[in-house]
Amino acid sequence: MSPPHGLPKEVSLESGKIERVLDEPMRGDADDGGIVERLDSLVWTDIEAELGAGGCARIAGLLSPAQCDALVPLYAREEIFRSRVVMARHGYGRGEYRYFAYPLPQTVALLRESFYPRLAPVADRWNEALGVATRFPPRHAEFIRRCHDAGQLRPTPLMLRYGEADYNCLHQDLYGEHVFPLQVAILLSDPGTDFTGGEFVMTEQRPRMQSRPEVVDLRKGDAVVFAVHTRPVRGTRGTYRVNHRHGVSRLRSGRRYTLGVIFHDAQ
Repeated sequence: MSPPHGLPKEVSLESGKIERVLDEPMRGDADDGGIVERLDSLVWTDIEAELGAGGCARIAGLLSPAQCDALVPLYAREEIFRSRVVMARHGYGRGEYRYFAYPLPQTVALLRESFYPRLAPVADRWNEALGVATRFPPRHAEFIRRCHDAGQLRPTPLMLRYGEADYNCLHQDLYGEHVFPLQVAILLSDPGTDFTGGEFVMTEQRPRMQSRPEVVDLRKGDAVVFAVHTRPVRGTRGTYRVNHRHGVSRLRSGRRYTLGVIFHDAQ
C-alpha cells in the first residue's frame, strides 16, 4: 500500500517509524534560539484570559526579524511541501498556501511542540465548560498519535502567500474527527514595508446575534493564538457556545507571508 499523501515514501505506517519522523525535524531553516525561552516568559494565565474574552490573543515579537527572513524562502522549496492550494480555484479567496510534508522544518516543529503543552490545559477547560468529553494528552506527539490512529495522517502546518488584491475568506480549519480547538498564525512580513492592507480578521457569532468582527494588529514576528471554531462564553443563564471564523482582508500592495501552526493532522 502506498504511504499517505504528505508522508515521505520511505516512511511506513508503523507507529514507531512515524514517531521517529515527527521527532526528527528537517534541518537547515531558521535558528530556533530563544523561541522556547520567549514562550516560557509569557504569562499564560493572561493569554488564557484574552482567549476567553475574545477568542484570540496576540504575542508580540515571538520570532525575531532574522528568524522570519529565514523562514520566508522555504516557500520556494517545493520538496518540503505535500501540496499547494491556489485559493481562487476553490472559492477560498485569492492567494495561495502550501502544506508542509513530514518531517517538518525545525522551527515549525519546535513551535508546534512548544505551544501545544501550554495550550492543552486551556483546551481541556474549554471542553469541560462546553460539556465535551474529549481531553487532550500533555504531549503533542501523543495527540498526533490519536489523529493518526483515526486516519488523520497529513500534516497541517502551512505557509500562506498573498500578493496585491489577494485575500482569504472567513473560514475554519477543520480536517477530521479530532480537532484541537486553538491554533497559531505568525506574520513573517513587515506591514507598511513589505505590504499594505492584509489585516488578520476574526468574526464571532453568538446565538441570535449578528457577527462581531475583530482585526488583530500584527507586526513582523508577532503571533496570534485563536479559536479554531468555537469557544465557551459564560452568560446570565449559564455557559453557551460561540462560533468563530478567521481570514485576511484584501492586500492593497506588496507581498505578505504567514506561517500557520495547526495542531491536528488532516484526513
